[in-house]
Amino acid sequence: MNNLGYACICLSMPGRTTNRTMRKATLEKNGIAYQSQLALQNVSDLIYILEWNRQNGIFFFRMSSDMIPWGNTIELENLPDYKKIAEELKKAGDFAKFHNMRLTMHPGPFTTLSSPSPNVVENGIKDLEAHGKVMDLMGLSRTPYNKINIHMGGTHGDKIACMQRFCANFGRLSQSVQSRLTIENDDKESLYTVSDLMYLHNLIRIPIVFDYHHHSCQKDPMSQEDAVRLAAATWPKGINPVVHYSESKALHENNTKIKVQAHSDYIRELPNLYGVDADIMIEAKQKELTLLDIKSKQ
Repeated sequence: MNNLGYACICLSMPGRTTNRTMRKATLEKNGIAYQSQLALQNVSDLIYILEWNRQNGIFFFRMSSDMIPWGNTIELENLPDYKKIAEELKKAGDFAKFHNMRLTMHPGPFTTLSSPSPNVVENGIKDLEAHGKVMDLMGLSRTPYNKINIHMGGTHGDKIACMQRFCANFGRLSQSVQSRLTIENDDKESLYTVSDLMYLHNLIRIPIVFDYHHHSCQKDPMSQEDAVRLAAATWPKGINPVVHYSESKALHENNTKIKVQAHSDYIRELPNLYGVDADIMIEAKQKELTLLDIKSKQ
């Protein structure tokens, strides 16, 4: 059976969260001690969420990129609570590995390697390295089984030039990040399809995460089935590909004022995998609640 997962927030555990963060102005005002305090609270709650997932038969989870608030602004070892933070991360990682839980991360849309702006790229590299450090502290595999997934970003008028910049900057990443990095197709016609991303894969062998909803928002001549199969074929043997699945909120609510790209609260059905053995990350707004709803109908 394919693993079904959800992202970042467990709505069933309102007292436990790994998403405590702050505005940059608050960071500048309160400093590293407050940053460290929030990080320790976040990582300490992670294992409780993983245990809830285990009890409810969920073995695939996307960890929050806010677990270490503003983690790309500092060397983690400099946090006053670093030792305790490292201990809690190791504990959660050991728990996940013991129970065969797949843990992944997905930095935000501003984390990119393809921008023509050196500052944007530098910040993207710092953010990715912070994610890799967290996964290393957890003892997670340096493979796309524990993936760090990103988007290409804008096209800046030339997709090929952007993908070439991506490849050049990929070479600047540590092995911790390179070995885990994956790339995802986009939800706008002007951005990157699975077909586009094959150019990138052919150069640096990066695995492609197929997003069903994004594909449906594009006018890609490639069929959904062919795109699923093509993306899945980019993954290393022995590691299940990951696909992302959500449905359009505009269609669910029959409301043309809602952007078609907006994710629905729940999903009505699971996607057709066309025989591909893949793990499915559900990106519905109601998080684990839609997984429980789907599982109850199986």
